[in-house]
This record gives sequence, C-alpha cells and structure tokens, in this order.
Amino acid sequence: MYKWITLANCNDIAPGTWKVTELDDAEVLVINLDDHFYVIEDVCSHDGASLADGFLDDDEIVCPRHGARFCARSGEVTCPPAYEDIHSFPVKIEDNKVMARDDRWD
Repeated sequence: MYKWITLANCNDIAPGTWKVTELDDAEVLVINLDDHFYVIEDVCSHDGASLADGFLDDDEIVCPRHGARFCARSGEVTCPPAYEDIHSFPVKIEDNKVMARDDRWD
C-alpha cells in the first residue's frame, strides 16, 4: 500500500477549479467541486492530451482537443471520442490539506 501524499491546501483551490500537480509518477488534477475534492489523472485516454487546459461542465471535465468528457469525481468516460476511463485516486482531507495516494498498483 502506498503512502498518503499532500497535494494542495484546500484554500488554494476555489470551487469549480483545479490544480495540476504530480502524484508519484502521474500528472494529476486536484479538483474542487462544491468543496469536495477529487484527484484524477491529467490525461485524456483518447489521445494522451492534458485535461488541464479543458473546462468543467457541471461535474465533467472536457478535453480541450477533441471534446471527450470524463466525470471529475470518478474518472469515468461520459462522452466519446474517449472510451477508456482515467484513474481516480483515493482522497482524504487532513489539517485543511488535500491528500491522495497512488493505488494503481494495489
């Protein structure tokens, strides 16, 4: 089991925005949806583009290249051209800090 890593301060990410950071060897987005935090891979499974330049539409993040959509909460694909989900990491809040762990290899 991998350790919990601090990715951001809760106050630094306003609702409806995200921060790009790294968790182990993965670029990730720390997303604030109505003061609930989620961490997903920063990669479109369709063509490998960064999702960081996209936008949120409700709880979906839209890829800036071809419009694929992913649930910001779970990483599930919600609209093609992507058909493969992206990884969503376990998150916990401790001392006003967003923490996640890399469970891809558990």
